[in-house]
Amino acid sequence: MMGRRRLGRQFAWLWAAYGVSTFGTWLAFDAFSLIAILVLHAGPTEVSVLAAAGLAVGAVVAVPLGPWVEFRRKRPVMVAMDLTRFVALMSVPAAYALGLLSVVQLLVVSVVVGAADIAFNAASGAYLKALVRSEDLLVANGRFESTTWTATVLGPPVGTAAIGLFGPAMTVVANAVSYLISAAGIRAIGGSEPRPVRTGAHGTRLRPGDLLEGWRYILAHPALRPLFFNTVLVNGLILATSPLLAVLMLGDLGFAPWQYGLAFGLPCIGGIIGSRLAHRFVSRFGRHKVMLTVGTLRACWSLGLAFICPGAAGLVLVIAVEFGLITCMGVFNPVFATYRFDHMETDRIARTLSAWSVTSKLTVAAMTGLWGLLAGITGPRTAIAIAGLLMLLTPFLLPRQGHAPHHEGDLIRSTT
Repeated sequence: MMGRRRLGRQFAWLWAAYGVSTFGTWLAFDAFSLIAILVLHAGPTEVSVLAAAGLAVGAVVAVPLGPWVEFRRKRPVMVAMDLTRFVALMSVPAAYALGLLSVVQLLVVSVVVGAADIAFNAASGAYLKALVRSEDLLVANGRFESTTWTATVLGPPVGTAAIGLFGPAMTVVANAVSYLISAAGIRAIGGSEPRPVRTGAHGTRLRPGDLLEGWRYILAHPALRPLFFNTVLVNGLILATSPLLAVLMLGDLGFAPWQYGLAFGLPCIGGIIGSRLAHRFVSRFGRHKVMLTVGTLRACWSLGLAFICPGAAGLVLVIAVEFGLITCMGVFNPVFATYRFDHMETDRIARTLSAWSVTSKLTVAAMTGLWGLLAGITGPRTAIAIAGLLMLLTPFLLPRQGHAPHHEGDLIRSTT
């Protein structure tokens, strides 16, 4: 059973560090937008540019970080990225206290944090595969997924309350401190980590070809390629319509802010439930069948958001649709993450994960801008409906048949 299996002291430290930093991130959810609005009196254009440009530029800056991470010990990289995020975020309350804060600084910090996020995730993915046995990867990924959804349920309401009590910069301080605690937890893991060995004349030096290696590897791989397009498109469609849904509910339909928060906080419990069920489903039905089935079901919910009406019935509809979507995501995400690990070569994990993250973030930024323009022409409800219809096509991008895990001579185990 997933909840009872022991994965060792080192994993426990890694999980604890992840939990603290994830809760800090969700505690400060939309903090920069709120600071820009409440403190800097920024308009909707500036706030939109801050959100989209920070995401996109951070992803571009992170392009060389994947190859750089690949040939270095992963734990020091993770600690360095945590400390980088701590310093960058703490500059915001410092500037706020001195009366020097600006939208430009928020944008620069967003870029730095976004690039560090990608580098950290690339390093932690490679480190997790080396730390946990392959048969335990699904359990480990399920625990991370459950932690993510728990933080999603608790973080935003606590963060909103903290802003009301202590001011808009307080959640940024809490998020920064969470990265400092995460760095300490990763240091506490202990143990030795061998330096990755790279053959050839370049040694560990970064080569121009390394920048594109992650994308080349994904696009040439029969198992990873369809999943890559599927997950990038699904994430883009979900996140691109999120601002439009806020406009529709809070503006056109007259829902109160607390109702909007309830509509998206309560369904996150489905993510916790789904992540707890993922291991049981795979044990009973097989990984590929679960991934294909739940990946298909995941695409069937978003269209329902185009039919929201005012009042209690509309609120119940949003909660039901989001609960179904998030429950499917809670099952799908750890299964997908484990499947992806099993089909990546050990010496390409960081580059592959970095390329995946960069593409996902750039796609989200581009689609958010595109759907904003579309909503300006057709209205938010029609734009949401178009996204929901496109979601129905995404299951065709899932792998239609199971692929054997990657082999390098003998089957690669996660403990190599």
